[in-house]
Amino acid sequence: MLGVLRRAALAAASSPAADLRQFQCAYHRSSERLSPIRDQEVSYGLNWAIAGKGVIVKDKVLHNLETSELQKGGATYPDFLSGIPLHVRGDVIGGVPGVSKAQFAKLLKLVTFHLSSISCLYVQDGAIGSSAECDAKVRVISDNPSAVMLLSNVLWKIPDRAISHDTSPLTIYATSSISNNVKTVLGSGTQYANGFAVADIERSSLILCGKAFADSAIVKDALTAMTAPILSARGGLPVPGWILNFGGSTVLLFAPVEIMMSCVEIHNALLSIDCGAVISSKGSTVLFPTKASREQKLLTKPTAVIIVSSDSSGAIPSVCKLSPGQAAYHFLAGYHDGKFVPAYNRAPSPADPLALASSLFSHLKEDDTPSYLINAKHSGKYIDGNGFMKLLKLALSHDLPDIKTEGSRVGELKGKYRSFLSSKFGQCLPEEFSF
Repeated sequence: MLGVLRRAALAAASSPAADLRQFQCAYHRSSERLSPIRDQEVSYGLNWAIAGKGVIVKDKVLHNLETSELQKGGATYPDFLSGIPLHVRGDVIGGVPGVSKAQFAKLLKLVTFHLSSISCLYVQDGAIGSSAECDAKVRVISDNPSAVMLLSNVLWKIPDRAISHDTSPLTIYATSSISNNVKTVLGSGTQYANGFAVADIERSSLILCGKAFADSAIVKDALTAMTAPILSARGGLPVPGWILNFGGSTVLLFAPVEIMMSCVEIHNALLSIDCGAVISSKGSTVLFPTKASREQKLLTKPTAVIIVSSDSSGAIPSVCKLSPGQAAYHFLAGYHDGKFVPAYNRAPSPADPLALASSLFSHLKEDDTPSYLINAKHSGKYIDGNGFMKLLKLALSHDLPDIKTEGSRVGELKGKYRSFLSSKFGQCLPEEFSF
């Protein structure tokens, strides 16, 4: 049996997910637990599934332990880190370094070989997306109970066997030790001293080495990028925005991260402090749990969309109404303090911002969702949290004028928009898009 699993693991480490159907079938046939004692026995189905991801269970594997159980095994909450290097294969934004297909394959082979040498593995399952109606299942395979405990906090809880029925789960390989062989795959440098993260969107795989698991920002950025194709294939539109409940309304909000983090007053209304939402015909979801509950729940579809810009010229009023085409245009531009961040997203993503804006336009038009623009600046200064909440309330009153499109100041700002978008996306903007 062990020889078969080793051959399966070698094949998995060097082949794409499409070539692993035989192991998935074996998993489905053998998915029943052999014993209720979690820390002593594990099903052959789970062994097969892990082998299908390139990792052999040497001795035992502990599956879906609760936090208290992980802590009994020595898990602790480490200090949060920032600035861990992230490499992504399949990113079209270009904000992070890439990695070649050969580099990722070599790195994956080294990491799975290391995990196969560990006598006790930890496996934790969860999901990205707050509803099973449109989520992406995730499996963590690690040699470190602390890594599993921390990573489980960024995942929504799912039933134990849910991942065995999923056609395209993501895999996180988290290894706490980094050998020189692993480090040299990406090159030399002191930036890799504390660890690094490497994601391959095509293979739905994320490798976390060293203390990379403690940098929640890069973990979430990587998972957001990796889940986008899966969520899109399941009928959702993943967007870099926030969902909030305000005045009985479910609101989809797009804004610069700096404004959202500084506006403490809005945090209580947010369903997740982390950026990342999905809208679909069935409802809406947030990607990550940051409030008390990690139980999945489908949210209602947004009844309004708010886009936040910051402009000191006076060309953009404090708050105004937008058509679907105007909302998509301002979303695509991502205007903030004289600079443009297309689709309000600096993180890695496989989605072209123009395609994302076009999909948003279709959703807004089809659902006849009212959209509004808020200017986060007044008289050259940023409005405070209370002022922002007042503008939000005013926008949702639905009694607002349309945005002005004439005037010298407006004309100057329109020219900046047009110049940037033309240089970035050429002359191929949909005709419905306008300032």
